[in-house]
Amino acid sequence: MSSETYIALLRGINVGGNNKIDMKQLKAAFAEAGFSDVRTYINSGNVIFSSDKDDVAIQSACEALIFEHFGLHISVAVLTVRELSDALSHAPKWWDGSADSKHNALFVISPATAADICAEVGEIKPEYEKVAYHGKLIFWSAPMATFSRTRWGSVSKQSTYQKITIRNFATANKLAELAKG
Repeated sequence: MSSETYIALLRGINVGGNNKIDMKQLKAAFAEAGFSDVRTYINSGNVIFSSDKDDVAIQSACEALIFEHFGLHISVAVLTVRELSDALSHAPKWWDGSADSKHNALFVISPATAADICAEVGEIKPEYEKVAYHGKLIFWSAPMATFSRTRWGSVSKQSTYQKITIRNFATANKLAELAKG
């Protein structure tokens, strides 16, 4: 297998003072584990790197190195830059980053699938939110004024929450841009 560019998205680190991981140390841990061209983006656990392993092996390796180096059991969503670019090219028109709405990208953590997650969360409230998915990425948008009435806005209170890691519109697009360059 030839080397490919991947993105690992760590779930629930550096949020509210919990699960603290320094990005310089995380980058060093990835390099020490044999990944190449390692870069991190912002403090929420986004790692871009190259590897000749497949995404299942990478996910296991990432979760193991996080435990080994930081003592934390952290789930990791892994996708190739091609998968992210493809998903973003299929983003619905309403997922546009407008300031009056919240636009999130929910990255699915394997072995779950986007279809599984959508089924678990259940029917959306179409008067308050919009949801679509492509590949390992779920697109969700809701007006800020009615955010509290959405089904997906309360996903953090469901067991489904453990199977996703969330990034906003800007971060998802910036990761695709950085990974390509």
